[in-house]
Amino acid sequence: MKLEIELVPKERKHTISRLMQFYLYDFTRYLEFDVNQDGVFPAYPGLEAYWSSGNNKFAYLFKVDGHIAGFALVDRLLRNPEGQFYMTEFFVMQKYRRSGVGTWAAHKLFDMYSGEWKVSQVRANIPARDFWHKVIGDYTHGEFQERFNPQQGNPSQYFNTLTINRVKK
Repeated sequence: MKLEIELVPKERKHTISRLMQFYLYDFTRYLEFDVNQDGVFPAYPGLEAYWSSGNNKFAYLFKVDGHIAGFALVDRLLRNPEGQFYMTEFFVMQKYRRSGVGTWAAHKLFDMYSGEWKVSQVRANIPARDFWHKVIGDYTHGEFQERFNPQQGNPSQYFNTLTINRVKK
C-alpha cells in the first residue's frame, strides 16, 4: 500500500469541497442538519480561507495507491492559549478505515507541524474519540491531556510534538 499526503492547491479546492459532502453525511449521525432541496449539504463555512489566508490554514488529501482516501484541514493558531495547531477536520473514506491510513496521515501531519496541538471531537461521536485516543496515545506514548468544552461538552486532546521522543519516519 503506497501512502501519500498532498497539500491541495487552490486549483483543486473543489476536491475538498466535494469530499466534504461525504464527511457531512457521516456527521448526520451526531448533529442535526439536512441536505437542501437539491440533495446537497450546505457549504462548509470558511472553506475558502484554506486557500486565501496565507500560511495559517492547510488542506491536505491522503492517497492510497494513487486513490483519494481522505482529507484533513489544519489550522495554525495565532496567539491562542490552546495551542499552535488545530486539527480542524479529519476524514477517512469508509473503504480505508481500519486499514492504518488515518493513523498514518495523522502522525504524518503531527510530524509536519511541530508544536502544541489541539484535536477535538463532537461529544456524541464516540468512534472518533476512541480513534483519536489511540492515535494520539500511540504518537505521544500516552503523554496528552484531555479537556472538555464547558459549553458543548466536546472533548479535546492536547499535546506537544516537541516534547515527544519520537524518531521521524
